[in-house]
Order: sequence, then structure tokens, then C-alpha cells
Amino acid sequence: MYRIGKEEIEEVTKVIESKSMFKINDALRETEACEASMRALFGVKRALLVTSGYGALASALVGMGIGPGDEVIVPAYTYIATAMAVVAAGAIPVIADINETYTIDPAEIEKKLSPRTRAVIPVHIQGFPCDMDAISAIAEKHGLMILEDACQADGGSYRGRRLGTIGRAGALSFNQFKVISAGEGGALLTNDDTIYERALIYHDASAIAFFGDQLRDVTEPQFCGTEFRTNEIAAAVLRRQLEKLDGILEDLRKNKALLGARLAAKYEIGPSNDIAGDCGTTLPVVFGSEAEARAFSRAAGIDNYLPIDTGKHIYNHWTAILEKRGAFHPLMDPFRFPANAPYVPDYKAETYPRTLDLLSRTVFLLVNPDWTAAQIDDLARNML
Repeated sequence: MYRIGKEEIEEVTKVIESKSMFKINDALRETEACEASMRALFGVKRALLVTSGYGALASALVGMGIGPGDEVIVPAYTYIATAMAVVAAGAIPVIADINETYTIDPAEIEKKLSPRTRAVIPVHIQGFPCDMDAISAIAEKHGLMILEDACQADGGSYRGRRLGTIGRAGALSFNQFKVISAGEGGALLTNDDTIYERALIYHDASAIAFFGDQLRDVTEPQFCGTEFRTNEIAAAVLRRQLEKLDGILEDLRKNKALLGARLAAKYEIGPSNDIAGDCGTTLPVVFGSEAEARAFSRAAGIDNYLPIDTGKHIYNHWTAILEKRGAFHPLMDPFRFPANAPYVPDYKAETYPRTLDLLSRTVFLLVNPDWTAAQIDDLARNML
């Protein structure tokens, strides 16, 4: 989160004073207004606010009809929630290597295909756009659905199209560490009415028919799901944050470009699938070895980290996945379902050396949208 202040405070005050903080109400209807703002900003037919990016991913997969017997390809570099959402739908995550853009390698997607592959989840990690042209071509060729994980890329784009709107569905996240924030939160974006209706039912299965007319015009039958229902305070904060999104992105991109141009004289800057659509939150500086990267990191004088150190963002730290514990009760564990069990990968035996190598010798410099040109000049001078 980069910019928050009196506008959000004023909106929260209004909600509290209305004494109507539940999502469905006859007062301010902030959730309804926020979803409308999101549809307009992202240019989609449907937007569903939920409690987290994981909630958006899981709801989208259920909406797509993903389940036992299905495989979904995910990158080796993404937060564990991406893989866990696949398991929550009853399916099996299949891991694919990344390439030099830190996003899933389209060539690796094709290598991982099987007769059970139903979908792929390209992850726009750190706001870096995936190669959506290549991924879309593969999906069309093999009849796959695309669920974009844009949880770290709120508002970013690929060749003029917002990330999260290119595939069959997309997921956003609004926790403390994202471009915009409501403290916690997420959203599902789609133009597919069936995916939306199923996700709507799944995300709030115990209350969707009880409060308001949320099932108006819904033709999908009700079924047991879970509860990822948002609330009016989070929606009010997020609605104001949405108004700031493009301004934040503009300043992030400008400052990333300025810093990157200065450092490129001495260092290798990681490539992008679409630098114009890149969110600008992170400048990747690539070194020949981990030792060089760590030396630079210690001396940089700027917020930074090596992505190899990010724990559950890397496949070899996905403990529950690696140990194939998809649920507490063994009879509810998708890894043990008869439709899945014969095909579950031996995750502990799998290695993705390209992912580990690249992440170990890269330093991610964190960009601030509020830097001045003079501050960027000073930061760059200290690193050159």
C-alpha cells in the first residue's frame, strides 16, 4: 500500500455512522458501489469482492468447474496460495519453471500438459506481466482455461489490456502489501456469467440466498461452498483506493524507469514482457552469482531483497503441497481422491533449477511512487 489518508478515513466514518457495516444493506451500499467502480475501471462485465486474493482464486476455479481429475499448471515462483487454491477446488497443481521475466515460461507450460490439464494460472508476480500472447495461444491450441493471478499486479496491463481481464477470469488482492489496500481483500474479475454465478454462490454459500436479492437472475443451482464475504468498511476503503490506482501506477512506472535508466549503465536490469504495462513496484537487478547479489543488496542503500529469500513464494517452501496434505481429514484430501491419486506428482523429487538460480542472483529494488527526481538521483549515485 502506497497512499492512504483522509479520503479513506472519511468513507469509513460514513459507514460507521450509518450503522450498516454488513455487505447487504439499505444505507450506503459501499460493496455494491465498489464493484461497480471496479467493473468500470477494469472494463469487465462482472466483479466480485471477496476477503482475499486466495478467496478470489478459489472461487474462480470453482466457477470454472475445476475439480477432481483435473490438473492446473502454476509457476514455481508464486505465493503458495496459488497452488492451494487449486487443491481447494479438488484438483492437482502441476508446477512449471519460470523464465528470465520471473513469470511462467510458456514453453514449460507445453511440457507440463497432460490429458488432465484443464487450466493454467499465469502469475503476474511483483507486477511483472506474463507473456499473455504466448500463453493465450497455448490455451487456445489445447483447450485450456486461463485464470490470471494478478494479486501482485493491481491495475497493471499487457499490451493495453488490464491484467486479470485477459483470461477467462482474474484474481486481485488488496492486503497490506499490494498496490492498493483495504487491509485485506480480493476480487474476482470475469466476463463469463457462469463463472461469476458459481463464484457468487461458492464465496458466500450460507448467506447468499438469505440476504437481499443477490440471486436475482442467477440460473446456477445453489450448492455448499464457503464464506469469503466482504464488508462495507473494506469496500469503502477500497473504493477510494481504486480512485488513486492509476495515479500510483503512473508515478511508480516513472520512478522505476528513471532509476532503471541510471543503473543500466553498470548493471543488468531484468527484462519485461511489457514494460509499459509493468506496475513499476519492483526493479530487478541481475547478477552473475548469489554472492554478487548479496553484496549489492547489503550496500544498496535502498529497500531491497533477494527473491530467493521469500519463503512460501517459492515452490520448495510449499510444505503442505510438497507433503501432499490437501486437507486435515484424509478423506477430504484431494491428493488422495481416487480421480487424482494415480497422477499426483512426487513434488519433493521435482526440481526447478532455473527458478532457483534466477531468484538467487537477483536483487529486487522496491520503488516508491513518491520519490522526487533528486532522491532517485541520490539513490542511483550511491549504487553506481
